[in-house]
Amino acid sequence: MSHTRSTDVAAPVTRRRADVISALVGVAVLAVGMVVVRDGSVSGLEEGIFRAVNDLPGFVYPLLWPFQQLGALLVGPAVAVVAALFKRFRLALAALAATVAKLVLERVVKEMVTRERPATSVDPDVELRGDVSAAGESFVSGHAVLVTALAGIVAPYLPGRWKFVPWVIVALVMLTRVYVGAHNPLDVVCGASLGLLIAGVINLAFGVPTTATRRAGVTTPGIRRQG
Repeated sequence: MSHTRSTDVAAPVTRRRADVISALVGVAVLAVGMVVVRDGSVSGLEEGIFRAVNDLPGFVYPLLWPFQQLGALLVGPAVAVVAALFKRFRLALAALAATVAKLVLERVVKEMVTRERPATSVDPDVELRGDVSAAGESFVSGHAVLVTALAGIVAPYLPGRWKFVPWVIVALVMLTRVYVGAHNPLDVVCGASLGLLIAGVINLAFGVPTTATRRAGVTTPGIRRQG
């Protein structure tokens, strides 16, 4: 049986029960959130959480600003390019698929449920930072969708404790989008839920590398199923 490090396209992959659960949790939370915000309003509890984050001091902005850039649309293709350079072509294709899915499904949600940005749905006096607009559709957060979807497909390729890094980035992006006044809390929570759905489905479709593949880069053909 031959081994090579040239590509991961034929490497052993697994379909995980965790990805099924991730997709189901994502669609469930998103559905509940859509029901809650269906009339475009913001509850007192959600507004209180928004205020607590949005009112954080101004010196936090330069610290958080870089993280919100990681939710920009070009990050998906960038991840694909980096993955391809490391000959992780399966991951590269998954990153491109996640970007396309984000564009399509985010628009589907916005067609079904509409809620305006906090400066319209909460109060005109909310703190807006950077180039955040006071008007426009806010539910769901596209930044949260994309960064969560990418985290979900990248994490299986990372070793050990590094698997937590993408999820820390997700949390910081979500926090930042509320802090700058771009979104209410449910906008980012439901955006992340849609991202979980996307990642779960893509991982099931493409498969994720086995432990041996991650460590050694072997490309012995085969598919394994993992609980």
